[in-house]
Amino acid sequence: MIAFDENLRASLRANLTAHERRAQPLEERRHAAVAVVLVDSLTESGDSDGDAPGVAAGAAFLLCIRAARMNRHAGQYALPGGRIDPGETPLEAALRELEEELGIHLTAESVVGWLDDYATRSGYVMTPVVLWGGANPALKPARAEVEAVYRVTLKALVDAEPRFVSILQSDRPVLQLPLRGDLIHAPTAAILFQLRQVGLLGRIGERVEGIEEPPFAWR
Repeated sequence: MIAFDENLRASLRANLTAHERRAQPLEERRHAAVAVVLVDSLTESGDSDGDAPGVAAGAAFLLCIRAARMNRHAGQYALPGGRIDPGETPLEAALRELEEELGIHLTAESVVGWLDDYATRSGYVMTPVVLWGGANPALKPARAEVEAVYRVTLKALVDAEPRFVSILQSDRPVLQLPLRGDLIHAPTAAILFQLRQVGLLGRIGERVEGIEEPPFAWR
């Protein structure tokens, strides 16, 4: 097993701390929390091989595909998360949803840092928290919500060349993030893009509110 580089974790924490997180007003939208879970993982087929500067080959994040039976956004790539219940904090909601969806129990001590809120076309404000999930944790996906879960290396995220595509329906560009031989779109791509830019590449202050979702995700 290739260990998660402690220097990488320290660098991520420092970069996310230096980044002044931007919150979005709800404005009648619903509030949701999303967990970006970092883990140790063997490099998998389809992920980039070898080392990138400052990124251990086994350092990865967890990426899900939503179950086909879901009422909304079925079959789309997503990060663990969901609506914040009354009385919950975003962190409490993210930890609860993570345990419900993937069977991973974490605590507040697992927090590495926070990313900007992202307001979706479907009426949510998503608050992402970056968590350290441990060394290759056992996954128990809730099949009612999660069709599949992948460990995608951080090197693959660094190597991914973001694409910005113009669409007729919006003045903002749609982000396409090539990972696992597929294209990830916002809102998931916006969160991963900021993890890449700010957390991994140290581009402090790079924002995501200018990133558009593809029209199929607006519903």
